[in-house]
Amino acid sequence: MVLSGASSGDKKIRYNIKEPETVKADILEPIEYKSLRNINIVIKQPEFTSLCPMTGLPDFGCITVKYRPGKKIIELKSLKFYLLQYRNVGIFYEHAVNQILDDLVEKLGPKWMEVTGDFTSRGGITTQTSVEFTGKK
Repeated sequence: MVLSGASSGDKKIRYNIKEPETVKADILEPIEYKSLRNINIVIKQPEFTSLCPMTGLPDFGCITVKYRPGKKIIELKSLKFYLLQYRNVGIFYEHAVNQILDDLVEKLGPKWMEVTGDFTSRGGITTQTSVEFTGKK
């Protein structure tokens, strides 16, 4: 966010909001899962940030990824950098969790996956969004 204007009474806020298409999934690095056992994996990113596409104000929340892998698991550093890309992206909560799920399913081919966004209060209202992949497209 950049504050601009000639005088204190003439200030305008300019936003540098990126489009959701700027988030690149190719940063995600899958790792081979070698066990034949089913395993449940839960990953939390409690410092997720994005921007409200209407106001440009920051949104904060916790993204939780739960999944049962097929033949691949996610390398955590690559997931961290993938999620950091949302920091300057204007995106609604519902679209963010759907995009994260779609990108991870495409890269990992899990048996099952759920992505939940638990967002902090804005205007006195908290929001939790959740989307699920059941192994069938």
